[in-house]
Amino acid sequence: MAGVDEAGRGPLAGPVVAAAVVLPRRCRLDGLRDSKLLSERQREHVYAQLLTVAVDIGVGVVDAGVIDALNILEATRLAMAQAVRYLNPCPDYLLLDAVVLPGIAAEQRAVIKGDRLCRSIAAASIVAQVLRDRLMSRAHVRYPQYGFLAHKGYGTAEHLRQLQRYGPCDLHRRSFAPVREAAIR
Repeated sequence: MAGVDEAGRGPLAGPVVAAAVVLPRRCRLDGLRDSKLLSERQREHVYAQLLTVAVDIGVGVVDAGVIDALNILEATRLAMAQAVRYLNPCPDYLLLDAVVLPGIAAEQRAVIKGDRLCRSIAAASIVAQVLRDRLMSRAHVRYPQYGFLAHKGYGTAEHLRQLQRYGPCDLHRRSFAPVREAAIR
């Protein structure tokens, strides 16, 4: 059984990242909970533990151009399907945070608020969030004017000001209204 979750559906910039995590039976990790309930430091700590105890981890990344071409829901499903396909062997059962994946043969269960209710989905949320944050930290080096290090692409007041000032870069999701409006100016 694998838990599957994503990070990055809401930001104005950067990829959506998904993870699929297979945990061993009776896995008890201190701090394993929904990534949104953890600080960045706590997420990094649990992530390091997950790398040592997880039976397998798969990751999928879908960039802004594909998000714009498909839409964020379909891009999220694509990233999740990629993550599941990286698992070896493919799991028989998937627990997903609120979505299902067409085209994946494994039995699936969408769990509303699954990242708070299921350890394997919580583990996937942590892996996805840590990896996405790292990608956005690297993006900050390339595009320091946007302040990605601080907001990771989310639509903060500062990000919106920089978007108005500099216009969108290639990491921005042009199908999202604030980015589309900034591109017109």
